[in-house]
Amino acid sequence: METYRHSEFAAGGIPVRFPQLSYSRSKNAVLRGLHYQMRPKAQAKLISVVRGEIFDVVVDIRHGSPAYGGWISAILSDGGHTMLYVPEGFAHGFCVLSGEADVMYALTAEHDPALDRGILWSDPRIGISWPIRNPILSQKDASLPPLEAADNNFEYEAKG
Repeated sequence: METYRHSEFAAGGIPVRFPQLSYSRSKNAVLRGLHYQMRPKAQAKLISVVRGEIFDVVVDIRHGSPAYGGWISAILSDGGHTMLYVPEGFAHGFCVLSGEADVMYALTAEHDPALDRGILWSDPRIGISWPIRNPILSQKDASLPPLEAADNNFEYEAKG
């Protein structure tokens, strides 16, 4: 399976290049996120599942956006051969639905711990309908702030 060809993505409106690839393995009920990296090293992400199945979530965190705080989700799995593109200005998270899941991230900027940020997965302002009730969280993810208190330098830029 071919997973990425720059010319095909560019023809589809995603002309970015990916200087970093990351990989994670998580067990059932692990929830990661909601993560993003601030400007000047903001990251767009291309998410795919190599093994297993996840409930993947993207949240609009661009101040001034008509969809600010809105979210979408998709089920990604090794059998679906589907990827999800997460643009800059959006937070990303997922929970594992299968026994284990191996997730691949293609990133448009290298990771910079000083700019790494996140939003609480259960923020009622966002209201994500997670398919699991008692997720397994890292200490970092459990202590993230709600959207309104999060450090975030993304602004909506209307196209027109």
